[in-house]
Amino acid sequence: MRIDHIAIWVKDLERTKDFYCSYFHAKASEKYHNPIKQFTSYFLSFESGGRIEIMHKPGIESAYPSISLGWVHIAISVGSREQVDILTNQFRKDGFTIAGNPRVTGDGFYESVILDPEGNQLEITE
Repeated sequence: MRIDHIAIWVKDLERTKDFYCSYFHAKASEKYHNPIKQFTSYFLSFESGGRIEIMHKPGIESAYPSISLGWVHIAISVGSREQVDILTNQFRKDGFTIAGNPRVTGDGFYESVILDPEGNQLEITE
């Protein structure tokens, strides 16, 4: 078995798509739109086979208010410590929030933590 994809609600579908495509080389599917439900989405595919579905529906924020339990972050491996550093510096330069500078964690992982355009935590790992 394997995880096929994860899904996240977003306020700005296009900006979020562009973020993952630009920084992580994801390939976006054709935009799906259901006019009856006012629902739009993209599947973002990664070379490794993993996918993220980003979804938008007007008013979704009030229908599902934020809760403190549940998914905490997504970890994306970029292949090396050098790439973690390079990408983290690029995010900083581009004005994204760095929630955790590059470091070796207590369990031996090299990572940084940034927030995507929607405020979702991303661990950038080697």
